[in-house]
Amino acid sequence: MELRTLIEDYLKEAKMLQVVTAKGNKPWACTVYFAFDEKLNLYWISRPDRRHSEEIRSNDKVAGVIVLPHTPGDDVRGIQFQGVAKELTGKSETMQGMKYYAKRYGMKQERVNAILDGSDGHVCYKITPSLYVLFDETNFPNDPRQEYKL
Repeated sequence: MELRTLIEDYLKEAKMLQVVTAKGNKPWACTVYFAFDEKLNLYWISRPDRRHSEEIRSNDKVAGVIVLPHTPGDDVRGIQFQGVAKELTGKSETMQGMKYYAKRYGMKQERVNAILDGSDGHVCYKITPSLYVLFDETNFPNDPRQEYKL
């Protein structure tokens, strides 16, 4: 099976990711619900006053992990990524990210509109990955670490 297809299938099945930011040589991780687009960009919403949001404004380099639940003894499958993150600004840019997020989670248009007009308190973020690493003992038992560069 093609590596990109395996990554897309995994992203479809997963709902949460952990994004890692850093400031002053101090890393920070947080967990967010996410959506993705056809280019494998990742989107989530958060409040701009959260630590990860503040750190993205000063350092856009991020990494992260997406792991589906499994039981010890099962084949290990998971995704790591690295890339750049940004807060989406302006109604047009924000709507580009929100269309994926809102569709995935069945978000009502009223909430989307509140995010777009700034009255909700949340903003939309985008990660443009430069690298995905699929660790997959099921499909690649002899070499589970597979890199996909974008």
